[in-house]
Amino acid sequence: MEFYKSYGSTIATTYTLKHIVREKRPNSDDKDSFPSNHTSSAFSGATFIHQKYGLKYAILPYISATYVGYSRVHSNNHYTKDVIAGALIGIASSWYFVTPYKNIKIYSVINNDYGGVELSYKW
Repeated sequence: MEFYKSYGSTIATTYTLKHIVREKRPNSDDKDSFPSNHTSSAFSGATFIHQKYGLKYAILPYISATYVGYSRVHSNNHYTKDVIAGALIGIASSWYFVTPYKNIKIYSVINNDYGGVELSYKW
């Protein structure tokens, strides 16, 4: 439920701001630019993982989210300020709505024969 609240508030805030600000994209596309929806979504997910499971599980998602933001500017779809605003919206939504699990641990399991995820819960 926390994920839906976090992501829902991210999307609602992003699209509300797009509708209010109405800034055009640097590539002259007819879509609104500010803030970046791709970036807000990516950082919402990364921060959800960070809040729920800890920073060590969120490093790769944060790197991926940063790349999403970079690629949006590099492809001339957004200005840098659009990406920064999107990242802040996604981060703030997850920080506000998500509480960490205290007794749950997730491990990646890689062996010669198989790979997977191990989940343990401390009662």
